[in-house]
Amino acid sequence: MNKASSKLYLALRWVILLAVLVAIYLPLLMIIVYSFSTSQSVGGSFGDFTFRLYGKLFENTKMLSALKNTLIIGLASAALATVFGTTASVGIHYMRKRIKSAVETASQITVVNAEIVTATGFFLLMICLRDAVKMPINFSIWWLIITHTVITTPYVILTVTPRLKQLNPNLLEASMDLGAGPMRSLFTVMLPQLAGAMVSGFALAFTLSLDDFVVTNINSFGANIDTISTYIYSGIRKKGIPIEIRALSTIIFVVVLTALIVYNVVKNKRAKEQAKKA
Repeated sequence: MNKASSKLYLALRWVILLAVLVAIYLPLLMIIVYSFSTSQSVGGSFGDFTFRLYGKLFENTKMLSALKNTLIIGLASAALATVFGTTASVGIHYMRKRIKSAVETASQITVVNAEIVTATGFFLLMICLRDAVKMPINFSIWWLIITHTVITTPYVILTVTPRLKQLNPNLLEASMDLGAGPMRSLFTVMLPQLAGAMVSGFALAFTLSLDDFVVTNINSFGANIDTISTYIYSGIRKKGIPIEIRALSTIIFVVVLTALIVYNVVKNKRAKEQAKKA
């Protein structure tokens, strides 16, 4: 590759990168800008600068209820997925090679499977448990927490497993040789080293739960439970999305961005401190 071709290739890569970034972040930027506008539509005339949408947001009880349900389902399922996913990762890590490969493949079925198939499977399971087996179970927020936990746990496994492979296996063996039992060694030696991966897994599981629509929509049948995604969908079908959603979207974006920045700053600070100690 000559010098001219190399420059053209580099320029093409930058153009593609910028195009992708614009496609991803321009809609978000427009929502944030128009959350301070009196305009009835994003992209139209801006109108006057105002905080009126943020005031209307806290007056919209249905939207606040949907936000509350979304946070309850997201936080509960992410916490459960982190516990189950980390436990599963540790168990898979110490399995024999043949069984380990089979279990790893099975644990990722819901990741590669179409979401509509998974959602329908949960729906049919609910019907079977309720009608055929006569179990006292019904469509409710608890069922949504269970479904979200199942679909997000594999992502925690994907996040924690690479970190497990980086750990020094001699540390756990040394802990047990010094008299600590398996559980104590797990909580005092292994889990502190997995803390970063667990936090990342929790954040990923929460984000996936927050974003989920298909599983939530199908499995909230008859329960009259709205999350943000189902609330927006029902608004589109009926009379349009309330414009206060711009304010809510902006708040969610700012909170998530702030959390990411704080997490990375703390992580880098700890890494520097450990490097100095080393």
